[in-house]
Amino acid sequence: MTFNVNGKNYTVSVSNPDMPLLWVLRDLIGLTGTKYGCGIEVCGACTVLIDGQREHSCVFDASSAVGKKIVTIEGLGAGGLHPAQQAWVDEQVPQCGYCQPGMLMTVAGAINDGHRGKEIASECKNLCVCGTYPRIKKALSNL
Repeated sequence: MTFNVNGKNYTVSVSNPDMPLLWVLRDLIGLTGTKYGCGIEVCGACTVLIDGQREHSCVFDASSAVGKKIVTIEGLGAGGLHPAQQAWVDEQVPQCGYCQPGMLMTVAGAINDGHRGKEIASECKNLCVCGTYPRIKKALSNL
């Protein structure tokens, strides 16, 4: 199967077409920025953009991603920092950072959908065990 990830094509051998995209990205392509959290579409750590839309890669079948443009955290700021990344830097959001790639991809997807500030905050349901929510909310208010 061939996947277009961050503007580059990757051809990999997938033994099971129902394999979640998350494992293709991490184990077969080697892009480990996308994280595994819950595996049931709740935490958001695995969020990527597929054709500009937010998707949970832990439950998105790899075969369904063929022919689509996938963006992971590694490709989000390819031409410089994405506005969400800049807001995160400005507000020093991360603590441990484990959930942050998925959080940033969720925010980037909301921005792609034309949402701003409080609209983004209401859509951002990702879980953060460290509890950086006050800084996240402050960062989102600047978008």
